Amino acid sequence: QVQLVESGGGLVQPGGSLRLSCAASGRIFSMYVMGWYRQTPGKQRELVAAITSDGSTNYADSVKGRFTISRDNAKNTVYLQMNSLKPEDTAVYYCNRKDFLGTMMSDYWGQGTQVTVSS
Repeated sequence: QVQLVESGGGLVQPGGSLRLSCAASGRIFSMYVMGWYRQTPGKQRELVAAITSDGSTNYADSVKGRFTISRDNAKNTVYLQMNSLKPEDTAVYYCNRKDFLGTMMSDYWGQGTQVTVSS
């Protein structure tokens, strides 16, 4: 199975930057989608950014132009570069991976990492 471990969260001033990392271990299928989600108390978990095995990316409107998702296949790691951070970005950020093989889909989540944007 796949295990995901997030890192890089922390406290940052408004306008600052953070880079989140998600390292995957275990078997990884060739067709996949990896994404970053975030959740705050009382809010539904939302997709922030995603990247597919063919390199396509997708972003929530609220983070377009500020966040960038990327990957390093050699390290089995996906990154989320977050710039121009706002207090509204404060949340627990979760890494997600969906693997596809024929009609089978596997869904994995990391433990989450806290991002706090505050002065």
